[in-house]
Parts: sequence; C-alpha cells; structure tokens
Amino acid sequence: MIDPQDITGLVLAGGRGSRMGGVDKGLQTLQGVPLALHALLRLQPQVGATLLNANRNLAAYESFGVPVWPDALPDFPGPLAGFLAGLEHCETEWLITVPCDTPRFPEDLVRRLADAAEAAGAEIAMPVTEEDGQPQVQPVFCLMKASLLESLVRFTGEGGRKIDRWAAQHRRVEVPFADAAAFFNANTLAELRQLDA
Repeated sequence: MIDPQDITGLVLAGGRGSRMGGVDKGLQTLQGVPLALHALLRLQPQVGATLLNANRNLAAYESFGVPVWPDALPDFPGPLAGFLAGLEHCETEWLITVPCDTPRFPEDLVRRLADAAEAAGAEIAMPVTEEDGQPQVQPVFCLMKASLLESLVRFTGEGGRKIDRWAAQHRRVEVPFADAAAFFNANTLAELRQLDA
C-alpha cells in the first residue's frame, strides 16, 4: 500500500485564465474562499505534503501557507509546465496534481489512484468518468512517480505539451469514478456561479 505520506499534492493555479477574461482563476472566490484554497484544503488530508503552482500574484498564494512554485517553462505552456515544477520540488516518491478550478473533486481521489497504481504496477494513474455514455479521462488529476521528472524534461524540451501524449509513454492506469459532477471545473465566470448555486 502506498502511504499518503509518500505522496506530495500539487494544486495547479498557473494558467492564463483566458476563458475567464484573463483573471487569475485560482483567486476567484467560491463562497468567499479562493478556488485554489478550496482545492488545497480538499487535497491536504489526502497527502503528506502540499505545493502550489502559480505564475502571478505569488504573495496571495503564499498566504495559503504552502510553498509556491512558478512554471519551470516560460509563456504559460499549459499544465505540463506545472507538472514539471511540481516534480522538480517533490521530495516524496509520488506526486499528485489537481487543478485549482475543480473544488469538489473526490475526497478519496488520491487513495483510489494510489491503490490502482500499485495494483497495476503503473507509473501514472488518472481518473476516468463517463460523460454522455463516453469514457472521459481527467488527465489534469494525475498521480505520477517522481522518477518521471527526466522523461518530462525531455518531452517538454522537445516541445511536447499534451498530458495524454506524455503519459502514453509510461505504464499508466485509468481509474473509474462514478461521480462525473465531482470533476466539474469552472472555466468561465458563469460556470463558477453554477458551482456557487
């Protein structure tokens, strides 16, 4: 069994927020609390240590009380840059990433991904939900071995930006989660208001 203490949790809040009009998405509030803080508080009981990936308003994020690391790559290249920053600063055997805009992800997310990774001998585990009868992988929720750092440095160095393309190079397992709504993410201010309803 993978001990939660051997897993570092990383909240990804480093995006441009372009679909929210360029605002810093992680600092938009839900019930008076910043989205990234919701995600952090939900993640902390599931892991040993936590980190945050952000590229703007670093002081605001640092006030959450965990280490904050900007992207390891320039120009907001996407979630893999956050993965890379997390892996570079991960001191445990495993890293789990969660996006800042999905505040209600499952409270047993890490345990279930870790159990499946161990059972399958996998290096990467991702949740999969069903949407309109189709399987939908949730790649930004990614449990990965910290030893994959070198592979990700190489992949991003060659211009790779897609999580699934990188993950496909490794032993990975997809873990079914029945509650698709738990993975609802607020990409726009209207979707954020839906969460608040």
